[in-house]
Amino acid sequence: MNLATTYLGLPLAHPFMVGSSPLADHLDTVKRLEDGGAAAIVLRSLFEEQITMAASSRIHQMDPLDPEFAGALAGFPRPDRYPLSPADYVEHIHRVKDAVGIPVIASLNGTTNESWATFAKTIEQAGADALELNIYEMATDPADSALAIEERIRRLVVDLKTTVRIPIAVKLGPFFTAFGHVAHELDRAGADGLIIFNRFYQPDIDVTSLTTVPHIELSTSAELLLRLRWLSALRGRLRCSLAVTGGVATPTDGVKAILAGAHGVQLVSAILRNGPGHLASMRDGLIAWMNSKGFTSVDQVRGAIADRGVHLDLLERGSYIRTLQSWTA
Repeated sequence: MNLATTYLGLPLAHPFMVGSSPLADHLDTVKRLEDGGAAAIVLRSLFEEQITMAASSRIHQMDPLDPEFAGALAGFPRPDRYPLSPADYVEHIHRVKDAVGIPVIASLNGTTNESWATFAKTIEQAGADALELNIYEMATDPADSALAIEERIRRLVVDLKTTVRIPIAVKLGPFFTAFGHVAHELDRAGADGLIIFNRFYQPDIDVTSLTTVPHIELSTSAELLLRLRWLSALRGRLRCSLAVTGGVATPTDGVKAILAGAHGVQLVSAILRNGPGHLASMRDGLIAWMNSKGFTSVDQVRGAIADRGVHLDLLERGSYIRTLQSWTA
């Protein structure tokens, strides 16, 4: 049984890896994750705002101490509230690389082409095997067009590809007018992988204090369907690797993601619920399913039910109508 796969050009023993999260903040946990069966580990994201604050004491070109900007920047944590400073993050990469024998992928979270992107070179020099570019942006400015946002992300990928030699994966949310076009443009720009999808965190409202409050819940299998749809639609149409994140809770979820076309399957919530050993359960579940269906390699499974028709728009339309017509009271 051959579970080996290639993700971002990196050989992995199997598709299941640890997604970007606090899980890899401590070396003892990192080792437990490797022992538990992780094929690779993605570190937590280092934020653009952390890097620019450390370099210039500014956030998005604004001084947090200036009364003019204090209100707009009030929601950002103070530098000492982040678990890892930029310098700490670089040292952490060194330490994690020394501690494990599996690929270690760093993560940068940003929205602009500011000088923070040059920090990617420092991450590469620290020994990271690849870099995940975590794009998270709420487009609230009516003057900011969809085309401008997409071009900004594409340009960021182009700039990073000229800065570093390690592979770059782009982690995106699903909220684009034409996600297929965005994926194609990032592939052409040189992205080595796309990660589908970034979870959209939505604050709640406290009706007592009349304030917004952070709200986060662990993901469940209910979030997987949208990801499967796009994995299937993009499979075979892009040069780059595809990974899924969010909604993978069980071995069956992992099998579905690979059938739809995933090269890599990232887990966070499932590990937080079940511990590092859940990675081995995911792997063993895949083996059992492959044995039951007569598959001998993951390459045979990947994309086995992906959409390959030339008239994908018609397939989508037909699926939509069929789904609605399947409902009975």
